[in-house]
Amino acid sequence: MNQPEIIKLQKFLQAKFSNPNIDVRPRPKLDDSVEVYIGDESVGLIHLDDEDGDKSYIFNMSILDIDLEDID
Repeated sequence: MNQPEIIKLQKFLQAKFSNPNIDVRPRPKLDDSVEVYIGDESVGLIHLDDEDGDKSYIFNMSILDIDLEDID
Protein backbone atom coordinates (compact mmCIF):
# COMPACT_ATOMS: atom_id res chain seq x y z
CA MET A 1 0.00 0.00 0.00
CA ASN A 2 1.23 3.47 -0.75
CA GLN A 3 1.36 6.41 1.65
CA PRO A 4 -1.84 8.13 0.38
CA GLU A 5 -3.77 4.85 0.92
CA ILE A 6 -2.35 4.49 4.42
CA ILE A 7 -3.35 8.04 5.33
CA LYS A 8 -6.90 7.47 4.01
CA LEU A 9 -7.22 4.25 5.99
CA GLN A 10 -6.00 5.99 9.14
CA LYS A 11 -8.44 8.89 8.73
CA PHE A 12 -11.28 6.45 8.04
CA LEU A 13 -10.58 4.41 11.19
CA GLN A 14 -10.12 7.53 13.33
CA ALA A 15 -13.49 8.85 12.18
CA LYS A 16 -15.31 5.48 12.32
CA PHE A 17 -14.17 4.74 15.88
CA SER A 18 -14.06 8.39 17.07
CA ASN A 19 -10.45 7.91 18.14
CA PRO A 20 -7.70 10.25 16.90
CA ASN A 21 -5.08 7.99 18.55
CA ILE A 22 -5.42 5.31 15.87
CA ASP A 23 -2.23 5.11 13.82
CA VAL A 24 -1.83 3.07 10.64
CA ARG A 25 1.78 2.12 9.92
CA PRO A 26 3.46 0.38 7.00
CA ARG A 27 5.03 -3.00 7.67
CA PRO A 28 8.73 -3.47 6.96
CA LYS A 29 9.33 -5.41 3.73
CA LEU A 30 5.59 -5.99 3.14
CA ASP A 31 3.45 -3.79 0.93
CA ASP A 32 0.17 -5.75 0.94
CA SER A 33 -0.71 -4.96 4.56
CA VAL A 34 -0.31 -2.36 7.30
CA GLU A 35 -0.42 -2.45 11.10
CA VAL A 36 -3.04 -0.63 13.15
CA TYR A 37 -1.97 0.85 16.49
CA ILE A 38 -3.77 2.61 19.30
CA GLY A 39 -1.05 4.43 21.12
CA ASP A 40 1.88 2.01 21.42
CA GLU A 41 -0.24 -1.14 21.20
CA SER A 42 -0.66 -3.02 17.94
CA VAL A 43 -4.35 -3.94 17.65
CA GLY A 44 -4.56 -5.46 14.19
CA LEU A 45 -3.65 -5.66 10.53
CA ILE A 46 -5.27 -4.37 7.38
CA HIS A 47 -4.72 -6.47 4.27
CA LEU A 48 -5.25 -5.24 0.73
CA ASP A 49 -7.48 -7.45 -1.44
CA ASP A 50 -7.13 -6.41 -5.08
CA GLU A 51 -8.56 -9.40 -6.95
CA ASP A 52 -10.48 -8.95 -10.18
CA GLY A 53 -9.98 -5.17 -10.06
CA ASP A 54 -12.22 -4.77 -7.03
CA LYS A 55 -10.08 -3.25 -4.29
CA SER A 56 -11.06 -3.79 -0.67
CA TYR A 57 -9.36 -3.72 2.70
CA ILE A 58 -9.71 -6.45 5.32
CA PHE A 59 -9.22 -5.42 8.95
CA ASN A 60 -8.18 -8.33 11.17
CA MET A 61 -8.11 -7.87 14.94
CA SER A 62 -7.20 -10.80 17.18
CA ILE A 63 -8.54 -10.79 20.73
CA LEU A 64 -6.88 -13.21 23.13
CA ASP A 65 -8.86 -14.83 25.90
CA ILE A 66 -6.46 -13.31 28.45
CA ASP A 67 -7.44 -9.87 27.13
CA LEU A 68 -10.99 -10.55 28.27
CA GLU A 69 -10.15 -11.63 31.81
CA ASP A 70 -10.36 -8.12 33.29
CA ILE A 71 -13.64 -7.30 31.51
CA ASP A 72 -16.85 -7.59 33.54
